[in-house]
Amino acid sequence: MGQPSFLSMLTGSFAMPAAENPTVAIVEAAYRAAGLDARYLNCEVHPDDLDAAVGGAWAMGWRGFNCSLPHKVAVMSYLDEFAESARLIGAVNCVVIGRDGRATGYNTDGQGFVESLRAVRDPGGQRFVVLGAGGAARAVAVESALAGAAHVTVMSRDPAPGHAVVDLVRAAGGQGDWAKWNPGDGVDPDADVVVNTTPVGMFPEVHAVPPIDYSSIGPQMLAADLVVNPVHTRFLDRCAAQGAQTLPGSGMLVNQAVLGIQMWTGVRPDFEIMHNELMRVLT
Repeated sequence: MGQPSFLSMLTGSFAMPAAENPTVAIVEAAYRAAGLDARYLNCEVHPDDLDAAVGGAWAMGWRGFNCSLPHKVAVMSYLDEFAESARLIGAVNCVVIGRDGRATGYNTDGQGFVESLRAVRDPGGQRFVVLGAGGAARAVAVESALAGAAHVTVMSRDPAPGHAVVDLVRAAGGQGDWAKWNPGDGVDPDADVVVNTTPVGMFPEVHAVPPIDYSSIGPQMLAADLVVNPVHTRFLDRCAAQGAQTLPGSGMLVNQAVLGIQMWTGVRPDFEIMHNELMRVLT
């Protein structure tokens, strides 16, 4: 019998707020199912402390970590290199720390969203409306363009970040434009897919909805929400009441976690085990 090791592989997440993030449950379920001696720590990190958190992960030998709001853009200044999609999107949600200590940033949010969407609708040829212009909007818009979207409209209150996302869509070979988002505005009636990339409706503000005219949502549309907790948001409920097909954020969360685990460990985890665990802890 070989010498036992009591040193687990460490991974985790940096976010603020962090208490409502269920990623820890699904990743640790995947580790257990795969027989990996690994842990995933959910950490609440203030923006002023992000540099210390990244340095601490490196010092303690972490294999990598996820970044959620509000760190997806700021974390880039602490990393050594980036995957091409992360560089194009300008936001990172997954960091891999190599054996040499070099930290590489990836963006798996958009890939997770597209994989989730493909389970119910082919993104190719679809007209997208993206609500919001933050890091998640960048990921969704770029990956949708790369997946063959016919057009991406970015709705945001401020023109500068909205136009920046449109520029990324065009850099990815897609077509897009920006639309001013005043509270109560409707979405393009020709849209096929409407995606809420804002945190509106996230726990604990579960009764909040993005301020759009819901009568503009039609039965030919698919409404997707990136909010995971709660699973069925008021946004999705309001869109479903208009006859739209709905897509919760749970599939995106699990898919991006699958990609992260594979990069950290080299093991492809079981999607169904992770999704079932997510439903168990949230419903």
